[in-house]
Amino acid sequence: MNQTLHPTIFRTDRPGAFEQNADPVALLSGLIPPARPQTLYVHIPFCFHKCHYCDFYSIVDSRSRQEHFTARLVEELLRLRPFLTPPARTIFVGGGTPTLLETALWKRLLPAIHSLAQPKSTTEFTVEANPETVTAELLDVLVAGGVNRLSIGAQSFHPTHLKTLERWHEPASVPRAVDLARAAGIANLSLDLIFAIPGESLDDWLADLDAALALGPNHLSCYALTYEPNTPLAARLAEGGVRRMDEDLEAEMFLATRQRLLEAGFEAYEISNFARPGCACRHNLAYWRSEDWLAAGPSASGHVAGARWKNAPHLGRYLESTGLAPLSEWETPPAATQLSERLLMALRLSEGVEIDATMRAAAALGRDAALAACMDRFVAEGSIVADAGRWRLAERSLLIADTIIAAAMRSVDP
Repeated sequence: MNQTLHPTIFRTDRPGAFEQNADPVALLSGLIPPARPQTLYVHIPFCFHKCHYCDFYSIVDSRSRQEHFTARLVEELLRLRPFLTPPARTIFVGGGTPTLLETALWKRLLPAIHSLAQPKSTTEFTVEANPETVTAELLDVLVAGGVNRLSIGAQSFHPTHLKTLERWHEPASVPRAVDLARAAGIANLSLDLIFAIPGESLDDWLADLDAALALGPNHLSCYALTYEPNTPLAARLAEGGVRRMDEDLEAEMFLATRQRLLEAGFEAYEISNFARPGCACRHNLAYWRSEDWLAAGPSASGHVAGARWKNAPHLGRYLESTGLAPLSEWETPPAATQLSERLLMALRLSEGVEIDATMRAAAALGRDAALAACMDRFVAEGSIVADAGRWRLAERSLLIADTIIAAAMRSVDP
């Protein structure tokens, strides 16, 4: 089974064209097109414990730097004003654990987000939450600040599997957080779940799905556990402390997930993401559709007009800087790489990728014949479906999605 490509931003090991002391304002000013981005990601790095599988930038919080961080983030958001066209279509505050930020500091942060993004009732405004850190007081502040979607990191409802992941919350805290969110007026709720945890059985996983469905969420993200380099979990794997799940059982879990959720009325709008009709995560769709977005906070990644960058993943550097965040990466990939990554992201979606536009982009690179030959072969063997002017993965080929997508990518960017 190889369907677990990175869910959001494609990361490359190729070094970008970037000067260490480059001015992010000058770089952004040279990129912003007439139609500026309307999507914003904000990264809050604080956690009270580093989960063993997580490779996102986060630091264990002693609360000693939260106030300084909030003041610095407010300053950065205000400096982003010239680069975003309000009202924002989507705002996503991730981490880390954003709900670990003190409620009084959210009261300072939300007006700055409003000043920049000017959200309306139609804006999808998401905050990620650890269920243990959700309180009625915090939710009231978030709702008053325009937050209308909560993404809760449940991961599992089995204490044993939570312990394997080093997740510090009790299963009972998930329904409690859901109830509090609904009581505060947040009806759009998403739950994150992880399967293929060492020691997990198919029955365990199906019980997790049933527990999640019983809470009535609008959206479920169900990812197979990955062993990211330089994480404690990857180290435990290398040392023999845990064993990777059998590939056949992992595949069985993946297929059972689709069956159970489709029967429950969810749409599989992306390989690992399921939503009730009309409730797909619009923010993540901006990533998968290779749209533009701005980013604030240490380690946050942005994408505008083909260029992409990453803010330095270092809280100390961030707090010592002024204006926009200092950068650690910046590049404008070649056109062939941009097209290959568009295929990577779009083919994960049930809507697939538009054929004519993709072929025109390939023709400009002299790669249209190679792309057509690759896709025609997959269509002939039933791995790709071509209809309504789009290529999309066939249901039968989801377990080998990585192989198919990688071949499509190589056809335009050998």
